Parts: sequence; structure tokens; C-alpha cells
Amino acid sequence: MKKAIIGRKVGMTQIFTEEGKVIPVTVIECGPCTVVQKKTVETDGYDAVQLGFSAVPEKKLNKPEAGHLKKAGVEPVKVLREFRLDDAASMNVGDVIKASVFEVGDCVDVVGTSKGKGYAGVVKRHGFGVQNHTHGVGPVHRSVGSTGSNTDPSRVMPGRKMPGHMGVEQVTIQNLDVVKVDDELGIIAVRGAVPGIRGSLVTICNTVKNK
Repeated sequence: MKKAIIGRKVGMTQIFTEEGKVIPVTVIECGPCTVVQKKTVETDGYDAVQLGFSAVPEKKLNKPEAGHLKKAGVEPVKVLREFRLDDAASMNVGDVIKASVFEVGDCVDVVGTSKGKGYAGVVKRHGFGVQNHTHGVGPVHRSVGSTGSNTDPSRVMPGRKMPGHMGVEQVTIQNLDVVKVDDELGIIAVRGAVPGIRGSLVTICNTVKNK
């Protein structure tokens, strides 16, 4: 990837174009992100940079985190993410990446954590069909049905779709257009919705086109 940044989801709104069209956008507070660590082929086997986001008091960090940041000589931050950027070799520890790294018209991928939906059955969680609501079916219209095998292997195989906790998973939304960039406020507006609740962390990187 060529460029990336860490941000926090602010919420959704609308932007009106000069032609009067309405564009639904998600506003993301991006950066400033500081380069905390630089990895190279010689030392780590690959080129990458570790970015830090969201300043916090040092007392809120544990000793390994505080020591890692102190060694880099940067201010205490809460979030660390690593990116394999094409120009990682030209970046140095202490460099700051702001929202202006992206431009209007860029195509980006946004990675976030989806909303938690609690405990859900197989109909809501996996899209199972329901049984016919006819006489004799009983109160099992939305049940999972038979889950076991025959005498051999006589157990439920791993990977079986079952009821359980739904949501709170890493989700990537691809090919979103950057509609607006405000470097002074540190915000990026992308067309469409991105995963997560208001205030949740997201990462933005340019869309990598398949060759």
C-alpha cells in the first residue's frame, strides 16, 4: 500500500455537491499519527512502519508500552498499528502523518470493528431459514435443527454454524471514495458507511488494485 492512517469514527452526515446532489458520508477524525517504529528488511525481514495515535497520559500505559515509546522518543499514545507502506524505507521515527496524506478522489479501504449485537440465533446470525408455521411443528420454528453426525464420528464437527455472539468482528469496507479532506480539523469524509460505533477506531489505507 502507498499510504495509511489511523482515525476515529465521528459519525455520518450529508454533503451537497454544486449540482445539488446529496452524498452520504462518514466523517473520520484522522491523525496526527506519529511514526513510532521503523522495520527494515535487514532487521525484520520486511519494510514497515508502526504508527501511533491518540495521545494519553503516561500513567495509563504499562511499563513495556511506556518503554517502547520512550525508546522511540515520542509522546505517549494509546493506539499502535503497523503498515507495510511502499515508501516505508524513506520514513523515519518521529515523522508525523496527517489527514492531508489523502486527497479528494482517492479510493480507500476502511477497517473497523463491527457493532456488537449480542447473542443471536442461527436465523439472524447465519441467515438460516425457518420451519413452516404449521400445526405440529411446535415452538422450534427458528431452531438450528440437528447438529450431530451418525454413530461415526458421533460428534459435532468444528465449524458448524451455531447460535452465539454476533458482531464485534473486524470488517473491511473496500473501494470507498474520499469526498472531503480538512487538514486543519484533521478529518476525512468518505462516501458511504464504515463499520463500528461512534468513537470507534478505524484504519484507512489506499485501495490496492489487483493486477
